[in-house]
Amino acid sequence: DLWERALQLIGVMAKSVGEADTCALNAAISACTMGSAWKDALLIFSTMVEGSVECNRITFGAAITACEKACEWEKALQFFCVMAQSRVEADTVTCSAAISACEKAGEWENA
Repeated sequence: DLWERALQLIGVMAKSVGEADTCALNAAISACTMGSAWKDALLIFSTMVEGSVECNRITFGAAITACEKACEWEKALQFFCVMAQSRVEADTVTCSAAISACEKAGEWENA
């Protein structure tokens, strides 16, 4: 699968360069989400937040989209709040993904 290959490439990059960059990790999060491997997507995101890798609008959008696919509306809103605290400006994609995560879980009041 595509997401498995993305994770392999991230591992190779980490070994050769020392760490993967934001762009590569964003791509891995998106690949995992598209491959229904949302747990792996969220693990990558958590690693980025806890580490020294910069999270940008694309990072948060991909993580919130993974939450949406997994019906993890609470995590989606949590990540949306972390995004604001990190002074990363939300865009249409991140707002729509957070709203959709709430809607899919029947939590429209929280949207």
